[in-house]
Amino acid sequence: MNQATHLNKTTTWMKAAATRKVVEALEAAKAGSVRFVGGCVRNTIMDRPADDVDMATQLEPQAVMDALKAADIHVIPTGLAHGTVTAIVAGKPFEITSLRKDVATDGRHAEVAFTTDWEEDSGRRDFRFNAIYADPDDGSLYDPQDGIKDALEGHVAFVGDPETRIREDYLRILRFFRFFAWYGEARPDRESVKACARLKSGMEDLSAERVWKELKKLLQAPDPSKALRWMRTAEVLQVVLPESINVDRACALIALEKELGWEPDPHLRLMAMVDARRWSKIATRLKFSNKEKDRLKAWYDAGEVNPDEDYMDVSRRFYRKVVAGYVDAAKIAMGTLTGRDRRNVGDLMEFAEEWERPVFPIRARDLISDGHQEGRELGDLLWDLEDEWIQSGFALSTSELIAKIGNLGTGGKSGGQG
Repeated sequence: MNQATHLNKTTTWMKAAATRKVVEALEAAKAGSVRFVGGCVRNTIMDRPADDVDMATQLEPQAVMDALKAADIHVIPTGLAHGTVTAIVAGKPFEITSLRKDVATDGRHAEVAFTTDWEEDSGRRDFRFNAIYADPDDGSLYDPQDGIKDALEGHVAFVGDPETRIREDYLRILRFFRFFAWYGEARPDRESVKACARLKSGMEDLSAERVWKELKKLLQAPDPSKALRWMRTAEVLQVVLPESINVDRACALIALEKELGWEPDPHLRLMAMVDARRWSKIATRLKFSNKEKDRLKAWYDAGEVNPDEDYMDVSRRFYRKVVAGYVDAAKIAMGTLTGRDRRNVGDLMEFAEEWERPVFPIRARDLISDGHQEGRELGDLLWDLEDEWIQSGFALSTSELIAKIGNLGTGGKSGGQG
């Protein structure tokens, strides 16, 4: 395997007009002051798509902002205290960070000082293959942490001592496994895994938002199965997601997604991994959005998927449920099934995706016109009639349902399926 020394100067993101405009603005303020860094460099070396273009610069934040404004580039002070601003050119963001060194860290936040030393800046980055810099003009690489070798080999390793890097920010434990999920080949770095296992309790003080954001990125990887199993082995997963009792079920779902060509679904993978009965606790602790919380609840409400059910059975279940919850439950179940059972559940899932809710033929006004009074008893009666209609396979007509009123007893919702 040949060691890379340069990025190809014709790489699309490097020669793009928007990229060049930002580079030229910074170079105008101080020649040789800017280099590409991070994912765009790493991914290009690994022959993978580079989405975000990040830059590092010897200029301090205010000088960066002044240089960008002088070039008529919109700039957002996204993290001035940590030396980061974002330039926007033609709708595309470029994150620009001044070279830094850590002054103090507490495991969650860092106090930094600015520097002009590229090697000093590289020493406070997380992983070696994220500490490779590329000259914006000729593509030459500066690699003070020997990260090129890691990138070419798919090896994820901390810069310097793993424990030191982790103690600076305990979120780096999750970032290690996230990068392993996306880029790791073979086994993960032994010393890094051991350090993650030893320091895992430090993650307990991290904010829920940071944890879920990182965990979601991990679960978006094409195949995070190895990462999840190593997280379980190191008991990292049990700290950030104590409800994760079904890692193997999640891995089975991931294999099914690959087999059937489904897009990776981080939320579904999370659901496959956890105890459904604890959905509310998970949503609260990780501070899910309402949309995320509703999806988790709908999956729990759907209950177990039975391969032997027929379409009418599941139609009755769907009527008072969120059908998408059943679809999620069916996908998770399919991963654990084989043969006829898997085919049956697949058929039921497809039926659910196309199912249209039938319209109950009776309204309150129908009963009022038949002599019933408005109030709670009317609501209970409607519920009981709807139960009868559901059990009939949605077949009873308005007149047939009204004829049953005298046989419904005292009413109430005890017979409902909700």
